[in-house]
Amino acid sequence: MSEARHTLFSAVLLVSAGIVGVLSAALAATSNALVPRVVLWSLIASGVAVAAVGLVSIWRYMNASRAPLARAIDALNRTAQGDLDSDLALDDSPDSSELRTALESVRGSLRESEVSRDYLDRLLTSMSEAILVVGSEQRIERANNAAAAMLDYDIDSLLGASMNDILVDSGDRRFGDGAAMRPREGAFRRRDGTLTHVSYTVTSVRSDDGSEQSLLYAAQNIDDRKKVEQRIRYLARTDSLTKIANRMQFQHLMQQAIARAKRRRQYLALLYLDVDRFKDINDTFGHAAGDTSLEMFVRRILDVIPESSVAGRLAGDEFAILLGPAEDTDRIIEQATNIGAKVLRAVGKPFEVQSEEIFMTTSIGVALYPRDGDNVVDLLRRADAALYQSKKAGGNCLEFYSQHMDSSAEERLTLKNKLRRAFERNELRLHYQPKYAVSTGRIAGAEALVRWDLPNRGLVFPADFIPLAEETNLILQIGDWVLNRVCADYRDWQRSVPSPCRVSVNLSLRQLQQQKFLEGVRNAFRTHGISPTCFELEITETTLMEDTDRTIRILDALYGMGLHLAIDDFGTGYSSLSALQQFPISTLKIDQSFVRDVSIDRDNAAIVKTIIQMAHSLGLEVVAEGVESQEQLAFLKTQRCDYAQGHLFGDPMTSDEFCALLIAEAGGSGRYQALFG
Repeated sequence: MSEARHTLFSAVLLVSAGIVGVLSAALAATSNALVPRVVLWSLIASGVAVAAVGLVSIWRYMNASRAPLARAIDALNRTAQGDLDSDLALDDSPDSSELRTALESVRGSLRESEVSRDYLDRLLTSMSEAILVVGSEQRIERANNAAAAMLDYDIDSLLGASMNDILVDSGDRRFGDGAAMRPREGAFRRRDGTLTHVSYTVTSVRSDDGSEQSLLYAAQNIDDRKKVEQRIRYLARTDSLTKIANRMQFQHLMQQAIARAKRRRQYLALLYLDVDRFKDINDTFGHAAGDTSLEMFVRRILDVIPESSVAGRLAGDEFAILLGPAEDTDRIIEQATNIGAKVLRAVGKPFEVQSEEIFMTTSIGVALYPRDGDNVVDLLRRADAALYQSKKAGGNCLEFYSQHMDSSAEERLTLKNKLRRAFERNELRLHYQPKYAVSTGRIAGAEALVRWDLPNRGLVFPADFIPLAEETNLILQIGDWVLNRVCADYRDWQRSVPSPCRVSVNLSLRQLQQQKFLEGVRNAFRTHGISPTCFELEITETTLMEDTDRTIRILDALYGMGLHLAIDDFGTGYSSLSALQQFPISTLKIDQSFVRDVSIDRDNAAIVKTIIQMAHSLGLEVVAEGVESQEQLAFLKTQRCDYAQGHLFGDPMTSDEFCALLIAEAGGSGRYQALFG
């Protein structure tokens, strides 16, 4: 027993003894009248004195115990206010020692919690992503500096704000049970009301009982990406020189106009224009003067055609105008005749280029919808036939299509028939264009390119016969032939080189639409004993975005086989990098139209640079197509592009030539490594 407790015990005994003495005297007085009154009062006084001494001792003990208790309460208050380091100011008694130990234990736990909280605060503060923690009532409970900067608020002003006022997202706002969702796109509304495009994920934060406690938003600013994608789409649809629709966009707009006219039973006119003797302008005054002349040509056309019409550049000096709609054939013929005459007069006026006076004329061919064709291909073909007749008449005039102009159509039909027999006569050839790793200069792969060796004409390139194959469904046979031929060539290479590089094969929309496409791919690899991991399938953006759900299922199945998948000609379609994230793609190929001028055009250089950066951030490898100069290659090296292919590294070659290239590199004598420094 401690000394303080012993003192308290003794005091209690004294009080008890005094009370007993007083009670005994009182009892004696009542039971024995012979006891002298003086003795009784002496006994009572003694009892009272003893009790008083005991009470004084107890009072002193209580006063002595109150001071440590007050100090302990003060220490607890200071700890609660965050003071975890100052002295507790307790004495060294055993009781105080136990209290000190307990308080120090509490302080230690609080110090650990404070360190963890400070680390979490520093972690959130240092993150470049905007982090918002949102409670069950869609109120922001926590935000980091990146979120405050993105939204142009201070953190205190953000707390308590409604997430419904911040997030602008037309998509589904349901986020599922617990798991982090796929990245989605939306916009955050800043303090001034302007919008910032963001890519964000949402994760549920659960309490111990499993109920949803809050939502964690992690967002990245993608304004720059959106601008680049918008620029890519603009360049993909717009002619860079004249700033009107390019061939692809013009055909797309034609298709839409035809669909509307068909529903409303209206009529359209297609004017096909070609600048007369444009080669003479280029040869005489130079290509810069030629470009200026084409810009003047387009300005004059746009000045005289109706606002409802559409103009486009189809090729170098070939243009088109879509007129209408009109309610009957006579009215559309009248409109085409009047507008055509205005175009001829406007274009024929002289103008100056480089202090030289230039005269320019044009020839026009006209085809009518639906009289001359009910689709884009037929209307363009027949307007082109009418244009040819206008040229034959000496130019600077307008001709309407008539059936006797179909000689070119007959030639096209003849070419289709010859293509059907190309398989029987073994006229198809397969060439390989090497793909080089930019960082090492070593061969990293090859793209298989089909050619048609037509007797009495020579090699016909895909751009000239693949559209015919698409029209006749021969593309399915060509696709099967290419895949089997590549597998056979790869098996031959393996006899000379243990591990040939990966080979890319182009895949068309018609092939993907085949019901037994996957079965045919499996059979090809099984027949030749080749692993699918050695191959890569290249799909264009427009093919990807056609029937998206079915395409995803097919690509997932191909990916499951081990095949690598690549986006071909990126930038010429209508998709975005964010939209492409839903496909199992591993490689992105930048279209050569963007690569061509990277060393001289700042816009194209910026676009290619941004595409590479964004693709890498999404875990995609990047191939630059159409590399033809060392300046282009040097630019790609500075941007850390993964692979390059193009005529800088030679023309596409036969299977035997490519095998020899692989053998030479394996022996240490790579043909083009010097180009990579």
